Amino acid sequence: MSSEFNRRNFLRTIGVAGLGSVLASQAKADSNEPNAASGEQQSQTPQLPTRKFGKTGVDVSVLSLGAIGLSEQVILTSSLKWGITYWDTAYAYTNGNSELCIGKFLAARPEMRKKLFIVSKASYAGNVKEAEAKLQESLKRMNTDYVDLYYGIHGLDFMTQLTDEYKPWAENMKKQGKFRFFGYSTHKNMAASLLATAKLGWVDAILTTYNFRLMKDAEMQKAVDACYKAGIALTAMKTQKGVRVETDEDKKLMEHFSAKGFTEGQAKIKAVMEDERIAAVTVGMNSVSVINQNVAAVLDRTTLAQDDKDALAEYASATCSGYCAGCAHICDAAAGVSNVSDVMRSLMYHNSYGDTQLAKQAFAAIPADVRARLLTVDYQLAEQHCPQHMPVANLIREAVEKLA
Repeated sequence: MSSEFNRRNFLRTIGVAGLGSVLASQAKADSNEPNAASGEQQSQTPQLPTRKFGKTGVDVSVLSLGAIGLSEQVILTSSLKWGITYWDTAYAYTNGNSELCIGKFLAARPEMRKKLFIVSKASYAGNVKEAEAKLQESLKRMNTDYVDLYYGIHGLDFMTQLTDEYKPWAENMKKQGKFRFFGYSTHKNMAASLLATAKLGWVDAILTTYNFRLMKDAEMQKAVDACYKAGIALTAMKTQKGVRVETDEDKKLMEHFSAKGFTEGQAKIKAVMEDERIAAVTVGMNSVSVINQNVAAVLDRTTLAQDDKDALAEYASATCSGYCAGCAHICDAAAGVSNVSDVMRSLMYHNSYGDTQLAKQAFAAIPADVRARLLTVDYQLAEQHCPQHMPVANLIREAVEKLA
């Protein structure tokens, strides 16, 4: 398949006609080439590549199904068609319906369990006792005896949350066969947490915010490299979102990649996928068309040119005030109140993801006493110290109005 076909036909057409018609066009185009594959081979659905998952000894599909809004079986069957066998869910996703949906799938197709790499998280658990209780409920919901990876802390903010009790508990759960690997997810203060974890020697995997914006951060690069060398499997999330509303900068970026045959979302995935230290990218995919577009971005072998990388860098700089980079230690200290970045993440779910339910759920998870104080705090210092130059006070007010 020529790279020109990849860019201009495969990536663009897929969003309109679906992969079936694109593959038919591909087979016709390739039939004139001297090394064209047989008709039987051409009719086979392409499978996503895999990468080593840290030092676990497991290979996973480089694209993970983010099941944050999962409610329909067709999403699972469609993802499997392309070889997306890495499924990422959590106790709290869709009020538990995400795990129940997976459970319904496995009840009907128990033979598929061994082909899947299923991940769940201990949403809102504050200690190992709570994490274990949520794990047991998650296993029951999903009709499985084990998960492949369990994030015992769903949203690690500071390393103090990873208390000494977690290591022996994780070892015990592994011996009992409840999960194969242990890790945590993190949305804020990522660089400091990753650097510290790389020195521990026992955490298997981390789900971390990582995208074209954070790829320019020197501390984050140092942290990613430390984890990679330590054999910790890194999965990137929040690879695409971050701009609150459509702007002139959005349009400029879209036009740039449209001319290349990409969507801007596909380009953002490719930017992260080109970093081989990242084992996989997890993306929330709640429709077949979204699955198809993300699959197309991964299957296409064209690498981003320098002008593509420059376009992303320029866009990141021009729109930074609309993106919270998760450096919570800065804004929390300046404002004298914790959870500022959690408020920003909740607002992002509402404005960028269009998921009001998830946004309100995330906002409600912020301690009640903190929520009660949000509109009484002076955020001037936080705005002055924010590396992204975000209008913190206005965004806090918007979040309270929309999500409280």
